[in-house]
Amino acid sequence: MDWSPLWISLATSVTATAITLMAGLAAAVWRQRHSGPALALVDGFFLLPLVLPPTVVGFLLLLLFGRNGPLGKLLVRWGATIVFSWPATVIAAAVVAFPLMYLTARAALEQVEPDLLQAARTLGASEWRVFREIALPLAWPGVLAGTVLSFARALGEFGATLMIAGNIPGRTETIPIAIYFAVEADDLQRAFSWCAIDVVISLALLSGLYYWTRMQGLERSRRVAR
Repeated sequence: MDWSPLWISLATSVTATAITLMAGLAAAVWRQRHSGPALALVDGFFLLPLVLPPTVVGFLLLLLFGRNGPLGKLLVRWGATIVFSWPATVIAAAVVAFPLMYLTARAALEQVEPDLLQAARTLGASEWRVFREIALPLAWPGVLAGTVLSFARALGEFGATLMIAGNIPGRTETIPIAIYFAVEADDLQRAFSWCAIDVVISLALLSGLYYWTRMQGLERSRRVAR
């Protein structure tokens, strides 16, 4: 059995999750500090990959990064291409996972008591220090949950990846793509094997998140009792 789809999927998901964590957290912090009716459009833009079919997301990325696209033309001038390469799988996974990270990070940051942040600012702390030492530690459980969900979403991405990265064995063939083409080839045993691997990884992630959240809740209860 060729194990390359597993390693490609894991490498893609880890890289995409790292990108999504930084981008989603930055977008959540920026959105929390700004308000206004016009920003509803910004929220809609951030959440579009969550509601659009993955094939539509992949097609839009193909238009953007293709040889005739605005970013594609720029990359061609530098002698680089994104479409049908491993970086394309990372881009597709990061784009579809971004809304989950953004939503959970924003919800977690909104739960932080504003008076604590304002007290730190009054004492002379910079915005970066307020975020690093107060807001982020308090919001970390929610941010971690968003990170795990983003990883699971990136691991299961199929439509957008197939559109922009294609199915190149050993380069862009992720687990979902391997499952699809195994079914197409009537190789149900191989498809079932990859499904089982995907389910085991996802269950391990979600179970670990549940266990960690439960332990954190018990620890907080002990502190309150003391």
